[in-house]
Amino acid sequence: MSSSSSDEVDEAIEEMVDQVVDNYIDSVVNVQAKRRAYIERDRERGHNQLWNDYFIENPTYQPEMFRRRFRMNKPLFLRIVESLSSEVPYFQQRRNGHGRYGLSALQKCTAAIRMLAYGQSGDTYDEYLRLGESTARLCLENFTDGIMELFGEEYLRRPTPDDLQHLLDIGEVRGFPGMIGSIDCMHWEWKNCPTAWRGQYTRGSGKPTIVLEAVASQDLWIWHAFFGLPGTLNDINVLDRSPVFSDILEGRAPKVNFKVNNHTYRMAYYLTDGIYPNWATFIQSISLPQGPKAELFAHRQESTRKDVERAFGVLQSRFAIVKNPALLWDKVKIGKIMRTCVILHNMIVENERSGYAQIDTSEFESGESSRSSQVQRTTSMNIGNMRGIRNEVRDSQIHDRLKADLVENVWQKFGNVDE
Repeated sequence: MSSSSSDEVDEAIEEMVDQVVDNYIDSVVNVQAKRRAYIERDRERGHNQLWNDYFIENPTYQPEMFRRRFRMNKPLFLRIVESLSSEVPYFQQRRNGHGRYGLSALQKCTAAIRMLAYGQSGDTYDEYLRLGESTARLCLENFTDGIMELFGEEYLRRPTPDDLQHLLDIGEVRGFPGMIGSIDCMHWEWKNCPTAWRGQYTRGSGKPTIVLEAVASQDLWIWHAFFGLPGTLNDINVLDRSPVFSDILEGRAPKVNFKVNNHTYRMAYYLTDGIYPNWATFIQSISLPQGPKAELFAHRQESTRKDVERAFGVLQSRFAIVKNPALLWDKVKIGKIMRTCVILHNMIVENERSGYAQIDTSEFESGESSRSSQVQRTTSMNIGNMRGIRNEVRDSQIHDRLKADLVENVWQKFGNVDE
């Protein structure tokens, strides 16, 4: 081959390479231009519209509509906004390099609350709040982190001695001395579960779910929330991994003493459905009650145990994001959303508790003499006795004796009401 023809081939190859490089650079530039396209949303107008609709002295929408759309009363929402804007840098309104203010804390918190309340995508409120989809998702992420950091310790706390005594008083009025709540599990569907995990989170031919184990009281306060286990586990498997009894086993829990049918017990219990084991800390209904005493006990136990079912229903109705399938891929972020919803749920319960139909415990206000359930304020840290405490928690004989005593107690308290 001649040298001239070889030079022509080299020149042709160089031209082809240059053309490919130029095309690649043009495509990258075009993609970057599309990604960086700026939309002037007039965020100031979004803040003014929100302020005039809900927060001025005479707003467009009345408090009832605010309560329905924000899932809470206005003072509680403003308390949350104030705490986040003062403690979390993301919610503090600052000027940018041009001296223009960014999104207000009201806009950011409203976007997060609406996404939790209605379970819709981030760009649903773009036209009203004037913020983009990615910004709305960022608002939700920072909102969940802020709520957990600022309010998690108070509203996801274990029962204090005063809380326990109040729960015991309520249980005694309802015919179950020593009862401190109901326990059950709820499944949250995970739509975008990674394919490699679907077998682990899917039971049978259903859809992948994540389990929430919770303990709730009569006022719907959720005292225990354990979330994150795969949906293939049933309630017993979840219980084996749950920290619900960790304080009792490790000696941190306050001591509880109560009397039923002239028998003394020293460990509080939960009401459960039939799947839970016959432990001293669980009382189930009677599946096939024989006789009026057993029938009355089954009726009272099943109606009282519905506290936790009601709590799940109210939680899902308040925050549709935990009722609809979870759309996120990140399990950690899903867990933060669930815990945030539980915290907000408890905050709303505390804020609106005065309007609920409360059980009258005034008979215990004069003193402790009329109580059959008592809480000792001292705690014991005896790690070496954990095995003995564990065996006591799982003692089926104590369970059977306590259940028989409760059947008699319910009959003595409510058996002659209709006569």
